[in-house]
Amino acid sequence: MYRLMCACPELFSQMKTPDAPAIPVIETDALFAAPADAMRPVLKGVSLRIPNGSRAVLTGANGAGKSTLLKTFAGLLQPLSGRVLINGISVTRHNPDVAFLAQRAAIEWLFPVTVRQVVLAGCFPRLGWLRRLSAHDRQRASYALRLLDLEPLASRPLHTLSGGQRQRVLLARAFCQEAKILLLDEPFAGLDSPNRDILTAFLTNAPSCGFTILMASHDPDGEARDFDILFKIRDGQLEPASLAHK
Repeated sequence: MYRLMCACPELFSQMKTPDAPAIPVIETDALFAAPADAMRPVLKGVSLRIPNGSRAVLTGANGAGKSTLLKTFAGLLQPLSGRVLINGISVTRHNPDVAFLAQRAAIEWLFPVTVRQVVLAGCFPRLGWLRRLSAHDRQRASYALRLLDLEPLASRPLHTLSGGQRQRVLLARAFCQEAKILLLDEPFAGLDSPNRDILTAFLTNAPSCGFTILMASHDPDGEARDFDILFKIRDGQLEPASLAHK
């Protein structure tokens, strides 16, 4: 068991949600999509279903369409054709149920804010910027800091963190957003062993916190060996899904 889970196992039981039916929370039919600067579709007729509470990993070569698929689910790219549904509703750009962690987050890391302030900012997509934070919001931020072993860093300026610590801050911010779906684009890239262990512990217990995970990875055997579903994308097309641990 990782040090994080040994230190605060009660947090996951406190945040545990009741079992929900295994209905698709992410769904596509005959999806064609392309990056903003592409002339031709990168995704070509992709259809998939991801049940509620699942942890799914998406693997494929560089340029196969992994990031394009995640950005389409996040509402950052509009489909050229086909259907994309989140919780049975067509994807919109601003969906507080979805949190997307890109490979290169669009954050000004030199901005003079602390780790705790960044994590608390995850509440605003749900509240709106003019609403005041509640006691529940602050409690959830404290949970997030503990879950990702960030409490010792809570008062640190953002620019003083390592790349792995920054990745954990972004995950904690997504936790505060109370998103139900986490879309992660190569979250293990560049992480050292301690940060990988903390991230692995979080992802292992994510379903008990009410999350559905879709993660792009170049190393599913190492990064997602106990995930539920494996999708392989090749030349913009999806191969049949399989169990990730087989």
